[in-house]
Amino acid sequence: MKKSIAEQVEELISPTVTELGYSIWDVVYSKIGAEYYLEITIDSEEGIGIEDCERVHRAIDPLLDEADPIENSYRLQVSSPGIEREIRTDAHIEACLGEVAEVRFYAPREDGKKSVVAVLTEYEDGVLKMVTREDKELAVPRKEISHMNLIYFED
Repeated sequence: MKKSIAEQVEELISPTVTELGYSIWDVVYSKIGAEYYLEITIDSEEGIGIEDCERVHRAIDPLLDEADPIENSYRLQVSSPGIEREIRTDAHIEACLGEVAEVRFYAPREDGKKSVVAVLTEYEDGVLKMVTREDKELAVPRKEISHMNLIYFED
């Protein structure tokens, strides 16, 4: 099976990003209007600042130029996932267990709600378990979830 551009790029830059002391949270290749964008989102235990993004950008730019995995011209962006990061992949879900997230559904649930704020508690066999603010336990198949992102609350 042929790898997507995002998968090819992640495979190419991952060793360099790791060597610099960061992890890759996400790689997205997209077209917005007439422009193509390659968005690399990095993370670390200490958090990410602008200097970190610049450091990774400078390190991976020559790798991408040399390997040339993208035939179109594009804008390279390196950023932090942020405190209210989007949760897109199974690995993201695993990394965010125990955290509070807003979970949106493709269709309203039995109670009529299209979203819920809950603590993500378990993810197994494509089913995400969570506990809502009302202490209601939910088990939702991943395929029914349209979007998720962490929610930040000040103590």
